[in-house]
Amino acid sequence: MLMTNDSKVIKCAGYRWQGIGVREYKRGGGKFKGVTRQTLIGDGAGEGDVAFVTRYFEVEPGGHSTLERHRHPHSVVVLRGSGQVTLGDEAHDLEPFDCVYVAPGTVHQFRAGPREPLGFLCVVDRVRDRPQPVA
Repeated sequence: MLMTNDSKVIKCAGYRWQGIGVREYKRGGGKFKGVTRQTLIGDGAGEGDVAFVTRYFEVEPGGHSTLERHRHPHSVVVLRGSGQVTLGDEAHDLEPFDCVYVAPGTVHQFRAGPREPLGFLCVVDRVRDRPQPVA
């Protein structure tokens, strides 16, 4: 990580960012499979005034995030792999550099294809509500 005052550059190698821990997708289990996350911007030292959080999620082949909804929006950019996103009642195929806007209240889920991980950046508000799982 290279720093100038509170500004910085976080170097990436192999879809992992240096100095940023890889965490479980969620604590306490749930209906998801094979998902990890790295919080790149928004939780670090000197980032208290940042109004957003930038995270990288990686879903292993055949894995998926929780089917959920919440009141805050998401901005997602796919970086690697292929898969699908469910938005409401519709499923959409995803590939690198596709952008997804998840509007507040929309039921959504990300799924990786069977052969490679699905990796994406996700930007959300720092202050946000908790996800509500959907049956």
